[in-house]
Amino acid sequence: MVLENSGGGFGIFAKRPAGYRHGAARINQRSCSLFMNTSRVLEFINGFRNSIAYLTSLIIAVYVIVGVAAVTLDVKKLPGVLDVLDFDQPDTARTLLATLMAGMISLLVFSFSTVMSVLTQAGSNFSNKLVFGIMTEKRHQQVLGHYLGTILYLLILLLVPAVGDTPDTWRSLAVYLGSAMVINSLAMFVFFIHGTSQSVQINAITQNLLVSTQLSLDRLRKRQASDEYIHQTGEIDLRDGYPVHSRNSGYIQSVNFDALASLARRHDIAIHIGFSFGDFVVKNFPILTVEADSAPGDALIEAILACLQYVEGESTRDHYVNGLTQLMEVAIKALSPGINDPGTARLCIHQMTELMAQRLTLTPCNRRVDDNGRCLISWHEEGIESLMFRIFDPILHYGGEDLSICLSLLKALKTLSNFATAADQRVIQAHADRVIALMAEHFTAPLEIDFIEARLAGGIHRLHLASRLSSRSTST
Repeated sequence: MVLENSGGGFGIFAKRPAGYRHGAARINQRSCSLFMNTSRVLEFINGFRNSIAYLTSLIIAVYVIVGVAAVTLDVKKLPGVLDVLDFDQPDTARTLLATLMAGMISLLVFSFSTVMSVLTQAGSNFSNKLVFGIMTEKRHQQVLGHYLGTILYLLILLLVPAVGDTPDTWRSLAVYLGSAMVINSLAMFVFFIHGTSQSVQINAITQNLLVSTQLSLDRLRKRQASDEYIHQTGEIDLRDGYPVHSRNSGYIQSVNFDALASLARRHDIAIHIGFSFGDFVVKNFPILTVEADSAPGDALIEAILACLQYVEGESTRDHYVNGLTQLMEVAIKALSPGINDPGTARLCIHQMTELMAQRLTLTPCNRRVDDNGRCLISWHEEGIESLMFRIFDPILHYGGEDLSICLSLLKALKTLSNFATAADQRVIQAHADRVIALMAEHFTAPLEIDFIEARLAGGIHRLHLASRLSSRSTST
């Protein structure tokens, strides 16, 4: 018996009896429901793994298991040489444990109050979006897990009293192990403070943004190398199809392309994404269009929506544009009158130049097709013209009266011109003309003009730049 793919996958060939049609519809509906439930479970697991609680919980669980083993196991056969470690006084072990636990709580409070103070200062100087990313780093999760795990281990030893007047050798070893855990926490405290202080330096922040954005660009590059992904010019008319409305609000950074393609093949449909990745989507907004012979059922719609990946805030690893815009925001924050740090802005421009040079060498795919070339999924990829305007125009707006910023932007555009196609070249040329026109407007002193003209046409580039600022100003 062969199911028909047309009509959203809920019909059969016309020659089949009606009972078979309803049976096929129920099978497809059950498969969609199973797929939707599986996607939700995987989405929850993936979200938990990416949260600050994942690694912390695993480390705490190890400490709790060791603590439970220390108070429940009754180990009698231990080497006699360990008897010298026994506690002679009944209250010595409990006093030591209580002291260690109080010290750990104080260390925990002091460590993270210091860290939050440093991160708050970094957020006010650079960007508040960076604070959450710093706190979710794995090394910070590891320190938090060891701190809390040590406290819980000591608490377990305090809650379960030792049998007899004095602790036996096994229980004494457990107390000494708690002391070793505290010493380990003290060592981690030193490295934690050092690592945190290093992570809020602007060089480390911009480097982390650069690396995470490069990972996103690498995924685009791998996707481009696959035959299943292609790039086609022209927009698809989203009115030709059945709209699908969002169930939740939030930022959609990406979708599960493999799962969506599987649904499109199974039901002989095409799914057209009407939003740009990274956009904030409100509830009950038409975000997708399903191109099919008949309206998709509720189970299929839920399965499609389960493939959308919502995240809190902006993820640079999922969407490279977020990395570029965050570098831009750090730059304009540094150019604010309260901070006035053009050096940080220039550093961000350098990192943006590196990322844009890699982006210019790519042609991001906007279609996924099957073996026969039929479109399964389509989506929108932001073009170079829009991207250049989004990341360079705000910096020019806030730093247009700073000569070092204008020259840094001009140098960045010169560098990017060596990687651009003919179409992108015109966009870069327009931005370079605007920077030069702005310099001609703001910097009119003879000394400034001589300084600018000495650097106008210098360097390796493919732009058409005048050698004199005065003639450039007249022409514009």
